[in-house]
Amino acid sequence: MRAEDYEYLYSLEESYWWFTGMRQLSAALLDPECPAGDRLILDAGCGTGGTLRWLARYAGAGKVVGVDLSPEAMRFCRGRGPAYLARASVTELPFGDAVFDLVTSFDVLVQLPGVGADERALGEMYRVLRPGGVAFVRVAAYEWMRSGHDEALGTQRRYTLPGLAGKVRRAGFEVLRASYANSILFPAAVLRRLLLKRVGLTDKGSDVKPLPAGFGWLNRALDAALRGEALLLKHTKLNLPAGLSVTCVAKKPES
Repeated sequence: MRAEDYEYLYSLEESYWWFTGMRQLSAALLDPECPAGDRLILDAGCGTGGTLRWLARYAGAGKVVGVDLSPEAMRFCRGRGPAYLARASVTELPFGDAVFDLVTSFDVLVQLPGVGADERALGEMYRVLRPGGVAFVRVAAYEWMRSGHDEALGTQRRYTLPGLAGKVRRAGFEVLRASYANSILFPAAVLRRLLLKRVGLTDKGSDVKPLPAGFGWLNRALDAALRGEALLLKHTKLNLPAGLSVTCVAKKPES
């Protein structure tokens, strides 16, 4: 990632529709498995740190720890204020076994270079999670949806729902719920990609950047669409059949 991309992430994580809406979707899936209580939480690949604050809702009197390999990400995390941080790879977490109650990974497995790096990261998440602890993983969906955004961010892989769930199970987890996400906006995104390819164009750079002046209404509309989807996931047991993201909630067996 370029320094500019980190700056965009840092400035937009609190207000941009993707982040606010996807946090609502994550909450809809995580809330049933993480009732009120005190937890030690690890965000494996914390980026610029916006999610660390959000995860505090599940920590109670515990704490949230962030890990990221990028020094630029660490700098932005520290800029948000005091935080528990470690600079390390998610494929080699600097913690003992069975330490954390909740481990999260938001769009990190897709970025890890090297064959099997995502599986090593899942193995590390399993190792540092206590028996009975919960893991939450989100990744980008479908290799055929690869775009200029992936090139800009160095995306290594995209997933199908069976593909992600299978890797999570092979790491030793019990899958509690697995669903596609950002399904409401999926048809529009597919149509845009197909139209660009038809005319021989590709989108350039990261999709995460400020909207043009005067487009605040669009930010609110897109956020509302994701919030509506979050309500559907929260109040039903429905797992969505397609979407721009793949999500998986899993548990480390008690024994």
